[in-house]
Amino acid sequence: MYTSKDVAKLMDIPVSTIRYYEKIGIIPPIERDENGYRIYTNSTLNWIYLMKSLRNAGLSIDSLQEFSRLSKETGEERRKQKQVLTNQLNELDAKIAEMVRVRKLLAYKIETYDEHLAKFQNGELTEKTAEELWKLVL
Repeated sequence: MYTSKDVAKLMDIPVSTIRYYEKIGIIPPIERDENGYRIYTNSTLNWIYLMKSLRNAGLSIDSLQEFSRLSKETGEERRKQKQVLTNQLNELDAKIAEMVRVRKLLAYKIETYDEHLAKFQNGELTEKTAEELWKLVL
């Protein structure tokens, strides 16, 4: 069992965020001990970790609430959770592909910087002779 402070440290998020997640229903209600202190189980930790990860990946609070709501459903309605995850994975894959493309462009610009600067300074590189970056296959 973990305390709020333990979980905040473990998940690297403020206690206020954990309480907010509970308040808006994106994690299940947290059990409490006889003194009213929150007690976190492994299941609760999994929910917090999943919600933190999905939020960091760009899922909106509304989408997280929908995902959590679907967890309380049964049958085909419950299976819609998988579609929420699939949609997010597809978005992430597209973002990663774009980031890889931009990374290659940046690496290319860094690798060729001195050469381009020298050409620019000696007049070899002009508006008319500038490379067409958008046509490069990196």
